[in-house]
Amino acid sequence: MLDGSGEPRAPYKPIHHTLRSMEPGALKERADALARTFFEQGVTFDHAGEERPFPLDAVPRVIDADAWQTVERGVAQRVKVLEAFLDDIYSRPHGLPRAVEDGIIPWKLIATSAHYHRAVAGLRPPNGVRAHVSGIDLIRDEEGTFRVLEDNVRVPSGVSYVIANRRAMTNVFPEAFATMRIRPVHDYPRMLLQALRASAPEGTAEPTVVVLTPGVYNSAYFEHTLLARMMGVELVEGRDLVVRGGEVRMRTTHGEERVDVIYRRIDDDFLDPVHFRRDSMLGVTGLVSAIRAGRVTLANAIGNGVADDKLVYSYIPALTRYYLEEEPILANVDTYRLNEPEALQDVIGRLDEMVVKPVDGSGGKGLVVGPDAAPGELDELRSKLLDDPRGWIAQPVVQLSTVPTLIDGALRPRHVDLRPFAVNDGEEVSVLPGGLTRVALPEGQLVVNSSQGGGSKDTWVLAGRYNRLPQESDEGEVIFLGSGAPSEARSTQEDRS
Repeated sequence: MLDGSGEPRAPYKPIHHTLRSMEPGALKERADALARTFFEQGVTFDHAGEERPFPLDAVPRVIDADAWQTVERGVAQRVKVLEAFLDDIYSRPHGLPRAVEDGIIPWKLIATSAHYHRAVAGLRPPNGVRAHVSGIDLIRDEEGTFRVLEDNVRVPSGVSYVIANRRAMTNVFPEAFATMRIRPVHDYPRMLLQALRASAPEGTAEPTVVVLTPGVYNSAYFEHTLLARMMGVELVEGRDLVVRGGEVRMRTTHGEERVDVIYRRIDDDFLDPVHFRRDSMLGVTGLVSAIRAGRVTLANAIGNGVADDKLVYSYIPALTRYYLEEEPILANVDTYRLNEPEALQDVIGRLDEMVVKPVDGSGGKGLVVGPDAAPGELDELRSKLLDDPRGWIAQPVVQLSTVPTLIDGALRPRHVDLRPFAVNDGEEVSVLPGGLTRVALPEGQLVVNSSQGGGSKDTWVLAGRYNRLPQESDEGEVIFLGSGAPSEARSTQEDRS
């Protein structure tokens, strides 16, 4: 919020003025109002197996129009590269990917990724899109430059908190939205539904879209229900769907109805017991066959996780130059590939200076911050790296940027990252203005994930002089975008409710 001389940076001046003019205790009252709003709405997340209200800090993060333009362009470019990479490795079943043949990335690295699935080799989606929704995690380094921390094109979550955060902040800080030109986020469900409909099998005039959830015990169930409700589509579980005659059909109180597009919120391994985990009760038997037959589209596509592999991440700058013939707009964090002997030996000798991550980890699980680790923890990590160097990458410690955060009634600096969400409809990659700012609540903590005790902030992207804002903000309204509100079609689902 403040520059080196202690003065408020330009984007933060209105917020700084508001905070300075508040009576003692007024900010805490508003923070308490935010907490009550989230508790009453059931905005929760899973922390150590316990369902908790999601912590929303009362001080927003503000990003000016010029900085956001760079982020927007960089995220869109990143998604295009990831799409090109996934198409290259899955659409050429009888030959090596072009990027492998031309020496850009080793085939062994792709083939040994835990998320590369030969079951979908040769499959190409109807409109060529595999990553319909992407979440690209960014950090701002010591010099104020945005860098990509990791890519999420499997089942990226968190956009519901972006929408819920904005609703709550609009109600609690109405004066800020009256005086500042803040770009809205309520358009996301429309963007998503448009992209899902555009991905329907060829010849489908009015595609039926559903959201597939693992069920009420999933940590992101709040998000599944919110998105289904705001898009006006059905929320289903695997038991509500059946593959019959090569088609996916949904059981309803009026009989079976064909499903054209499934926005899945289930990991690959649980989607189809025929091809993946045979003990899965969450997916749909025969789903992969229906996809192969061109009768249904799955968003996001199976096998996308190979692009999330943190070792593949290290090749994205080179792949950007290869596929797009462009320089990366957003740089990576410097990364050591531990499958390379020289890099492994270098990192082994400096573990107390590095951040070490499992290549297929998520939610901060398995991550070790060397400077904060105990000697015994580093000894154990050293053994793991020597046993399985392919399974890890290392990065230098980056001091993430900080934003004032309300801690025990006082404003304290806390580290943040940013997850912008991008939606690809096959014609354009649209980036939601803002995204999810995650904040590490413990002092000095660099891991911001909610599963590790982090919270969030509303992210305010300021409109530039050429951005036209809606005349009336409907940020606080629930908008049904489908043919109507979700029907009461699924007797089994309604009974469970």
